[in-house]
Amino acid sequence: MTTVAPEADVRRHELADFLRSRRERITPEQVGLVRGPRRRTPGLRREEVAQLSAVGVTWYTWLEQAREIQVSSQVLDALARALLLDVSERAHLFALAGSPDPSPHAPCPSVTPALRAMLDQLDPVPACIQNSRYDILAYNTTYGRLLCDLDRLPPEDRNCMWLAFTDADWRAAVVDLPEANRMMAAKFRGSMAEHLAEPAWKTLLARLEGASAEFREVWARHEVIGQGGKTKYIRNAHVGLLHLEHTNLWLGPAAGSRLVTYVPVDEETRARLVRLQALAPPAVRRPPALAAALAAGRPGAGPA
Repeated sequence: MTTVAPEADVRRHELADFLRSRRERITPEQVGLVRGPRRRTPGLRREEVAQLSAVGVTWYTWLEQAREIQVSSQVLDALARALLLDVSERAHLFALAGSPDPSPHAPCPSVTPALRAMLDQLDPVPACIQNSRYDILAYNTTYGRLLCDLDRLPPEDRNCMWLAFTDADWRAAVVDLPEANRMMAAKFRGSMAEHLAEPAWKTLLARLEGASAEFREVWARHEVIGQGGKTKYIRNAHVGLLHLEHTNLWLGPAAGSRLVTYVPVDEETRARLVRLQALAPPAVRRPPALAAALAAGRPGAGPA
């Protein structure tokens, strides 16, 4: 006699297989992680998906083992974003879980190879891709050494809010740190209004409140401002004072990811950025498509 498995069991196993297949197709570089020399796992590790989604490793492992556990729509949303699901894949995920999708048309936050190539082409203009939570998803050589050495940090610490309130090198590089941090916290609060229930946002907020008395004091003011560019001074530890025009270019809806650039305002800053890129180790340095134009100050190489 053939036994037919209950529909709930079939759904759980389909969900487990789907999550595993999506996890294995994504490279660490696609989500801003560094590929270690001993990596054997195809795609991401389970603990990396858990970290990116702000859920427990054991809990996520149980999901891939098709265990009978409850999954909220907020957690499914975080998994969809971490696994870079497109609209069809996202709908499939929520259907398998039997849960309504709170944001059925949410964009895929993937950092594509074309965007990475764009970052490299912008060198030595410092540039990175950030999401609205200030996670640094990808960056070029010069940005990686603009405020601190990003390559030395674990992926979970590559967040502008976290670094601005906890990292000594980053803080030393920011001119007028108290005002800059007050403004950043106000922008973060404005962005967070649309993500109050999301685990990754709540986790970052809890980390900041636990690590920084300065952040707790600033956060208690409840100030809110919108995103925008401005001229900044950064005191780089290697090449000195830099005068830069900070610009945001949104890659989708204003609440999503953005390309952030720091274009030199004067000739001295141009030359210092070229020097900063040249200081990177050969294994990290990328061919500077704009270096010669910047150094020579040719038309088309100035501020946008």
